[in-house]
Amino acid sequence: MVRADLLILLSDVDGLYTADPRKHPAASHLAVIEALTPQILAMAGGANTAADVGTGGMATKLEAARIARSAGCATLIVSGLEPHPLRALAQGAKATLITAPATPLAAYKQWIAGSLEPAGAIAIDDGAAQALVGGRSLLASGVQRVEGRFDRGDCIRVVGLTGGALGVGLAAYAADEMERIRGRHSGEIEGLVGYKGPGVAIHRDDLVLDRP
Repeated sequence: MVRADLLILLSDVDGLYTADPRKHPAASHLAVIEALTPQILAMAGGANTAADVGTGGMATKLEAARIARSAGCATLIVSGLEPHPLRALAQGAKATLITAPATPLAAYKQWIAGSLEPAGAIAIDDGAAQALVGGRSLLASGVQRVEGRFDRGDCIRVVGLTGGALGVGLAAYAADEMERIRGRHSGEIEGLVGYKGPGVAIHRDDLVLDRP
């Protein structure tokens, strides 16, 4: 939700090992993990109940890393037994980095495009369509028609005036407000909806086009 780049988890060990280092002193430390394969997950073992510091152990931390990774967020597993663990990390302390395959923004847009069911649609003019292709946000002035009933934050389709699909995005305003501000300039929005909201109909970070 915050589009974080990095999750840092403090543990009673300084990262993931090929086996529990408390029981297997010869276990090797893994500095970087590129994929959470079944073999990697099997190395997590169980919780360190003797230390009385938690119940999930490394397996729970890898599950948290898996969730973060799906959102484009990398994970660092660091020893929390140091008095100043983040300072120690900055000074080169041993840790395990679990990389993420995409950026938070890319993962967020993938979620918009693949996981949300559009609740309505807005039709935009050709000038607005060209602006979107150029990486701009969708201004209210480019919205010509509003279809369906949707709330602020709902996923909606963006179509051309002839109905051709252009993409999907998260509405900055509800359908009734979008109807009031369509075709109007950004400076007029506050007076039309009664509060100071976004200056766009859909922000470019909340928009996924069907074609680049």
